[in-house]
Amino acid sequence: MGPVKAIDARRMRSNFSGHAGEYDQYAAVQKRVIAQLQIQLEKIAIADGPVLDIGTGTGALAEAFGSCHPNYPITVMDIAHGMTRQANQRLDGVVACDGDARSLPFRDAVFETVISSSVYQWVAQLPAAFCEVSRTLKEGGLFAVALFGEQTLCELKESHRQAVVVCNGAQRSHVQNFPGKDEVCTALQAAGLHCLAIDAYPEVDFHEDVPALLRQLKQIGASNASKDRPRGLSSRRVMQKMMSFYEEGYRCGKGLPATYEVILAIARKK
Repeated sequence: MGPVKAIDARRMRSNFSGHAGEYDQYAAVQKRVIAQLQIQLEKIAIADGPVLDIGTGTGALAEAFGSCHPNYPITVMDIAHGMTRQANQRLDGVVACDGDARSLPFRDAVFETVISSSVYQWVAQLPAAFCEVSRTLKEGGLFAVALFGEQTLCELKESHRQAVVVCNGAQRSHVQNFPGKDEVCTALQAAGLHCLAIDAYPEVDFHEDVPALLRQLKQIGASNASKDRPRGLSSRRVMQKMMSFYEEGYRCGKGLPATYEVILAIARKK
């Protein structure tokens, strides 16, 4: 899978902001990722000082971090104003602001720790974005990040690919391309961040059928935001074939699996 394509930031902001109120109801995988990231953070000595949560969403990661470090000042930031408002309402004593991970609205060397979950798969230029993290970190500061990798929704991607072949079409996929583990590691190094640990593992969610999966993705705002995404929906025939291939190829006793590749990395500013 290739790197993340150019992102339509306005569309992405609209997708997530419009679904902020229902995000927590449907973001089961994202909640498990936050829990795993928090487990890794608990193993590390974290210096007292200002903390930034990039792409805070509804504030779940900041809330988990704050429960273990109640006296650390936390700033929460999201590109989607609806998400920023949800986080600000959820959390007491935080500073909340809108901001873009590609150009952080903060001075150099102001944070001791930067955390982020389920955000950077939406950022096309990871080295530049991680350089922004490095810029805002103090020397020796910690960056803990979890994002979805290239194998995410592999069942959906493969089923759609087969459907397009059968229908003799040349349609592009409606599923976003995400980065691989090596790409993430290289981007961290290029930003002057020493990778202490990096791992990739699967998180599997199960659904009643393909429409249920697609509805869940839409309800958390996770729609394709590539600038060159296909316009409109796939043809009815392609969609029907895709659902058929998905059912025939992947259904199990728990339902239809949807696999998310989680890349989790811990790094320090050199």
